[in-house]
Amino acid sequence: MILASEWKDYELLDLYDGEKVERWGDYMLIRPDPQVIWPKNTKENWENQVNARYLRSSSGGGSWDYYKKLPEKWVVKYKNLSFYIKPMGFKHTGLFPEQAVNWDYMIDKIKAAGRQVKVLNLFAYTGGATVACLSAGASVCHVDSSKGMTAWAKENVALSGLADKPVRFIVDDVRKFVEREIRRGSTYDAVIMDPPSYGRGSGKEVWSLESDLYNLIELCCNVLSEKPLFFHINSYTTGLSPTVLSNILAISINHGGKINSGEIGLPVSNSKLILPCGIFGRWEI
Repeated sequence: MILASEWKDYELLDLYDGEKVERWGDYMLIRPDPQVIWPKNTKENWENQVNARYLRSSSGGGSWDYYKKLPEKWVVKYKNLSFYIKPMGFKHTGLFPEQAVNWDYMIDKIKAAGRQVKVLNLFAYTGGATVACLSAGASVCHVDSSKGMTAWAKENVALSGLADKPVRFIVDDVRKFVEREIRRGSTYDAVIMDPPSYGRGSGKEVWSLESDLYNLIELCCNVLSEKPLFFHINSYTTGLSPTVLSNILAISINHGGKINSGEIGLPVSNSKLILPCGIFGRWEI
C-alpha cells in the first residue's frame, strides 16, 4: 500500500466506531467511513474539539451537525498546490487527500518526460489531478459531467496560481467527449480517470463501472499519442481488485511499458493504523 504521508494541512487523527476524525487546515471534522469496523480504543474526547460532524440518517443520506464556527469554505495546501475545502452533502469535502500519492507520481512523471505533455483527465471532479499536472508543466483537458464540480476545479486552478496555464474545462459525458476526440483525431500523452461506481452523465446517460469500465479504457486507448507517457485509473468501488485494473490495462494497451497496481491509504497520526482509501492501476512507459 502507498500512503499519502506528506501532508501538512491534512491529518487523519483517529478511527473508531465507523467514523474518522480529520484535521483540514485549522478545522476538525468527523465523517463516517465504512472501513472503520472497530470500537474506540483511545481516551481522546474528539467530540469536544471538532467543528462539525456528518451524521447519517436512518432513511438514507444525512446532514452536518455544526459544533463550532466553520467558514463556508477554506483553503488547504499540499506542497505548492492549493484547494478549497467545503462540507458538502453526502459527507464529502471536495478533496480526497489520499490522492496526493497519485499527484506526486503524475508530477514526477511529467517533469521527467522532458517534453510537452498533453493530459486528458476524465471524471475530473474538483481538479486535484488537473492542478497537479498543470503545476508540472503539462497541458490538461479536464472533463466532468457536473457544472458545479467543474466550476470548483476552475477555482482550485486559479487558487494555485495556474489560471494562465493551458487547460480546457469540458462539462460533458466522458464517453461522448472521448468519441468526439477520436473523430477529431485528437491525441493525449497521458490519460487519467477516476470513474464512479455508478453515475449519470450530463444527458442522463447511465454509467456502471462493472459493465462500462473495460469498454471506456479500450475507447480511450484510441486517443493515446504515438509516444504515450502513462494511463492512470483510480477507483473506490468496493470489491474491485487492483489486479483487475492491471488485467484490463494489459489487455487494452499495446505500447510496451509496464503495469502496476495497488492500494492507496492514509496513516493515522495517533497510532500505527492505516485507513485504506481505494485502489489504482497504472500503465507507464
